[in-house]
Amino acid sequence: MSEQTAVQEQQVASKTVKFEIQRQDTPDSKPYWESFSIPYRPNMNVISALMEIRRNPVNADGKKTTPVNWDMNCLEEVCGACSMVINGRPRQSCTALVDQLTQPIRLEPMRTFPVVRDLVVDREFMFDSLKRIKAWIPIDGTYDLGEGPRMPERKRQWTYELSKCMTCGVCLEACPNVNDKSNFIGPALLSQVRLFNAHPTGAMNKDERLQTIMSDGGIGECGNSQNCVVACPKGIPLTTSIAAMNRATTVQMFKNFFGSDHMVD
Repeated sequence: MSEQTAVQEQQVASKTVKFEIQRQDTPDSKPYWESFSIPYRPNMNVISALMEIRRNPVNADGKKTTPVNWDMNCLEEVCGACSMVINGRPRQSCTALVDQLTQPIRLEPMRTFPVVRDLVVDREFMFDSLKRIKAWIPIDGTYDLGEGPRMPERKRQWTYELSKCMTCGVCLEACPNVNDKSNFIGPALLSQVRLFNAHPTGAMNKDERLQTIMSDGGIGECGNSQNCVVACPKGIPLTTSIAAMNRATTVQMFKNFFGSDHMVD
């Protein structure tokens, strides 16, 4: 090892990363802030930093504390489990690199959802909304008839972009219309309606899905702030989907009024 390399490694070893984490012991207790300082390592992300804090749960004052709780799974921005608010911005902590963040790095839970403990939230509301819009392709026996209808390649390409949604909740956290005074299901769910209605088999339940988003908590609650499309970690064209669903529900409204027999889809 050269002297220069040894000096560089010593400089890295002497560096620290400072965190301020909003903690909450129970769903009903008051949140509080706790500071941590951990040794720096090259290419650290927020998850690896939290792992270091869990390994040695001592705060910046040198006092032993409880390990910080958070959710994670895939560690490659696919599952959506590790969503949290990092320096005021909702995002995935597995792809949030320490070198690209201003210190002290502030970690908070997404307040759109009920907090379970520390950075862990309950996203049940979002999954219940997926059930409401029937976000699946029903199996009704037609699979015995062989292959289903093929999607045109052009449609397949844009629906693939919609299918990247990992139900992370970041767009709901960013949306000002998703709050405790509204039943708005959020932009991700509206985009999922577009995705499943575009599928040749999923279109069998098209009217039912549109009826759902025309009811309480549906597309009428969207204020078009467009925060969602900026926050989405997958770059999904959420505002385009919302515009498409606005048109589709308008057609559905006329269908309901005049009767489907007199309308051309």
